[in-house]
Amino acid sequence: MASTPLSLILITLNIQLLLLLSLQTQAQTSAPAPSPSGPLNLTAILEKNGQYSTLIRLLQETQTDTQIANQLNNSAQGLSVFAPTDNAFNNLPSGALNGLTNQNKVLLIQYHITPKYYSLTNLLTVSNPVPTQASGANGNWGLNFTGQGNQVNVSTGIDSTQINNALRQQPPLAVYQVDKVLLPEELFGANSPASSPTQAKAPSSSSNNSTNTSAPSPGTSAGGRNVLGLGLTLGLGLACMGAFS
Repeated sequence: MASTPLSLILITLNIQLLLLLSLQTQAQTSAPAPSPSGPLNLTAILEKNGQYSTLIRLLQETQTDTQIANQLNNSAQGLSVFAPTDNAFNNLPSGALNGLTNQNKVLLIQYHITPKYYSLTNLLTVSNPVPTQASGANGNWGLNFTGQGNQVNVSTGIDSTQINNALRQQPPLAVYQVDKVLLPEELFGANSPASSPTQAKAPSSSSNNSTNTSAPSPGTSAGGRNVLGLGLTLGLGLACMGAFS
């Protein structure tokens, strides 16, 4: 039997080597990309963009930052955060924020968070109102979104503003800049910082006094003076008749 040429053996080995390299390359390509190192950190995103020191302080004071971190790691729905700037908080009427209880501060921050990821395009087609993480006896408090093109507006029933900038817009977390603090009607509807209620004036005591002083007293009424005068006249007439009799 004739021996196999050396060149044919080398060609066969090269073909097998190329097949192995091709299979290895395909396996590496189909492997999922490694996830970013470390969990998402909302506070770090805000710090990187600046002008959110008040919001960061409230997130930490109310421990909402910890709640957000836990939800991002355990929820497939994601989150959307509407982040008021420092100027937005500074434009609130004096005492509007300090007048809130700790629980109401938690609700105010939760009102700026939806328990679902929304891109700007999604916000143009959502069914209003969109539930937030804030809730009360009647269920979740909602936000309303309107707009067209690339412009999206958000309103609460008390105030409204444009969504001007996306600090992050990638699942599972969207963070949008807003230039007003979103005021829920459930917290600010009755005594909204946006409008000062008008109080009815109580009747003045001077008008009551003037009414009382103008009323005639029984002892000095016109009828009393007439009866007294008639009695004196009759008495004088009877005395004269007695003197001439």
